[in-house]
Parts: sequence; C-alpha cells; structure tokens
Amino acid sequence: MFDALATLLVYDLAGLAPASRLGAALHFFVMDVAKILVLLTAVIYLMGWLRALLTPEKVRAMMRGRSGPGARLMAVGLGAVTPFCSCSSIPLFIGFVEAGIPLGVTLSFLIASPMVNQVAVVVLAGVIGWQMTLIYVLTGLSIAFIGGYVLQAFRLERWVEDYVWQIRMGEAQLADNGNGSLRARHDYAWGEVRQIVGRIWKYVFIGVGIGAFIHGYVPADFVAKIAGDGSVLSVIVAVLAGVPLYSDAVGVIPVAEALLAKGVPIGTVLAFMMAVIALSLPEMLILRRVAKWPLLGIFAAYLAVSFVLVGVIFNALRSVL
Repeated sequence: MFDALATLLVYDLAGLAPASRLGAALHFFVMDVAKILVLLTAVIYLMGWLRALLTPEKVRAMMRGRSGPGARLMAVGLGAVTPFCSCSSIPLFIGFVEAGIPLGVTLSFLIASPMVNQVAVVVLAGVIGWQMTLIYVLTGLSIAFIGGYVLQAFRLERWVEDYVWQIRMGEAQLADNGNGSLRARHDYAWGEVRQIVGRIWKYVFIGVGIGAFIHGYVPADFVAKIAGDGSVLSVIVAVLAGVPLYSDAVGVIPVAEALLAKGVPIGTVLAFMMAVIALSLPEMLILRRVAKWPLLGIFAAYLAVSFVLVGVIFNALRSVL
C-alpha cells in the first residue's frame, strides 16, 4: 500500500524516473514517512489505553521492594512495554530510588525502556522485517537484564546525587486513571497520539530524510568502504558515531533500513542503532541531573562495550541471518 502510494506520487504524478537518484530518494522518503506515521498513530493510540492503566507511578508501585532475578526480569519486561523516553528518566529514577528498588534493577529498566518498546517494535518490523526486529529485541533485553547485575557490582549508589535520596515523590494523578468512560479513555489515547507524534515527527522526517539520501545518492561501494567489512574497528566507529546523535528508536529505523540496503553488516547497523537510542550525549546529560559522573561513566562504558560485542557477534553470524 505504501509502496503504491509512493509510486503514484513520485513516479506517476511527479514524472520522476525510478532509475534516477532523485526519484529513488523521494520514493523512499514518501513510502517510509507514510508507513511510519500511520503505524505510529495506530500503535500509540492503542497503547494509550494501556498507558491509562499503567502510569509511571503504578510501575513504581509494582517494583517496590523487589530484588533479585525476578525483579530484573520484571524491570526489563516493564521497560519493553512502557514507552517512556529520556524525558521520563529523571522522575522514574527518583521514584524507583524512593521506592527502595535496588539501583541495578532501576538501571535495567532505564536501559530497556528507550531501547525496546512496543511502538518501535511494530514500526521496525513494518520497515525491515520481523527477523531483524526479533534480533534487536532479544539483544536489547539481554543487555538490560545482564546490565543490572554488572552495574550493581560497582556499588553505584554512592554516586547518586544526594538530593535524590531525600526526595519523596508525590503521586501524579493521570486523568481518569483508566477507570472512567470509554470516551475518557479515547480522549486520553488520542491525546497521547498528538503529544508523542507531535514530539517525534521531526525525528521521523530527519531520519527518513537521511535514509532517503543514503538510498538515492550514496553509492553502495562508498558506504561499504566507510562501514568496513564488519571488523571490530568498524563496529567501534559505528558506536562512536551514534553518541553525538539524538533520536528515539522510531527516528533511527529509516537510517538503519538504508544502511542495510547498501550492504552494511547487520551487526554494525544494530550497534549504531543502539548507540543512538541509549548512549546518546543528550541522554547522558539528562541523567547527569540525578547521577554523578563516575556512575554515568560506568553506565556508558557498559553500554558501549555491550553494543560493540553485539555488533561483532552478529557480524560474525551474518552469513546465517
């Protein structure tokens, strides 16, 4: 459907040739923008009903007093189904600490939540297929789960800002709390669509624009030369390239799609995606408000090493993927 729409607008109405660079780039842009925005609207609306029942305060209450593997599994699972972005990092961090949740469990949630959420999963599957989506989800959840144990070993509590331990968060009341009429839930879900799409549409356009430029104008051999052959060094460069960027999972998907189409190894693309989403400089600066530099350094180092390992492993296995 989206391919047909792009073909109608770009090739039939605009008269551009499919073989031309501009035609190929615009076809990619129109198709992916339409596909992503439609999927975003549908998924966010449906998940708005879930958000009416599962607020950050309820997530905190569910996690209160829990520890051990069960708590980490719950933290990772909740991170995957709750679409909380970096703007929610500080209140969630403070709320988890106030609730007595171990810091390792809290960090597992903070890793999983931006990297793996239902909106990104549906959009990713619609753009590049379920196989890579499953790979991305499983690796992201594994990094979050293992990270809880690794990071807890460093006793990071000593590097949480002092004021965090003194805060007692009030219970923010979500309109209707999911207990009212169907009309109220519809209004809340539609409000979520307007708020979230209104916040990230520009990242969708930027991401698709970059992807369209790569798709139409950047020769495959040039991309392959820059990305390398899947070596450790090329994966490290991909992770470092993602750090200064800022996007959510939806915005970076079109770029990943274009890179894959140009022959960049899957591991390198996965490492780049994860770095943009979970290791970006803006994300670290937001967390700096509640965590001291040593904590941030260890947190970022764990993520960077994990992403490089993911890239190297999947590049080695790309012949069977």
